[in-house]
Amino acid sequence: MDLVLAAVVAGLAVWALIDCLTRSPVQFQRAFKRTKGFWLALTAGAAVFSVLGVLGGGSLLIALIAATIAGVYLADVRPAVSLESKGPGSW
Repeated sequence: MDLVLAAVVAGLAVWALIDCLTRSPVQFQRAFKRTKGFWLALTAGAAVFSVLGVLGGGSLLIALIAATIAGVYLADVRPAVSLESKGPGSW
């Protein structure tokens, strides 16, 4: 697998994991997304497997799965949870 692609996927997965760690469980419930534990498990798994892919030249299929998980979190869950965390009158 291309090292640059693996590094990009690992970066996205680690970013998703760090963002998930900083959110409170209530934010996920109020945004009508799955629980924090669910997203934490998915993003942690994606981060671990993508970093291992960088270090050991992992499979393209694993990188695709990790990129999909990180992409769904960053494109769908993160904005919904972020909107919930802003108070009334916030931009």
